[in-house]
Amino acid sequence: MSQADHLDQAPVFQLKGSMLAITILELAQNDLERLDQQLAVKVEQAPDFFNNTPLVLALDKLPAECNLDLPALIALCRKRGLRTLALRSADPQIIGAAGALDLPVLPPSGAKERKLDLASKTPAEPPKPAEPSYRPTRVVTTPIRGGQQIYARDGDLIVLAAVSPGAELLADGNIHVYGPLRGRALAGIKGDTNARIFCQQLAAEMVSIAGHYKVAEDLRRDPLWAEAVQMRLSGDVLNITRL
Repeated sequence: MSQADHLDQAPVFQLKGSMLAITILELAQNDLERLDQQLAVKVEQAPDFFNNTPLVLALDKLPAECNLDLPALIALCRKRGLRTLALRSADPQIIGAAGALDLPVLPPSGAKERKLDLASKTPAEPPKPAEPSYRPTRVVTTPIRGGQQIYARDGDLIVLAAVSPGAELLADGNIHVYGPLRGRALAGIKGDTNARIFCQQLAAEMVSIAGHYKVAEDLRRDPLWAEAVQMRLSGDVLNITRL
């Protein structure tokens, strides 16, 4: 079978846009070789799209116990310009592998939906307000080198040093950088639109809050480039203001 015939087979993945402006790659088969070949075709068609694109890997359609090589999959995506922020799966094997890589795991598609019991004539009591959960803060005191990824799960991230180009900061809450921010910073990655990013010197490759992001090309045009700033969402717009 020729390579052209191989690529004409049914695709093993679909690329979908999410409401939070983060791309979702939904994998249907555990075939990394075919995935690499088909992604290569997509990159050739739209090279600008595959340029440090934030990505959620949707693995909830894979067969159970498929023995997925998760590090190899993430490395493949990075090679093609896709930056994995989180996974979507309910497979214990995949969840365990994600934990070893310190990657957040989102619930499978539709997992938060629930069936309504319309046959019941007695109205259900309204649920009690959720107790506020403790949000631990992760504090890093050493410089973050290129290629490093630091994630603050269910809380804020504070970095008391410089963040180098190629480094990546992830937090479910806010991100504070008491030094130059030259890498990528993604706050509120589970959808917290109230999250903020603070830094002493804005020189980032990319910043993102709840999936709304700006890349270096946009940031350099901002009059507050290289200044001490805070970033927050106003509707769907990521605003940058002076500290």
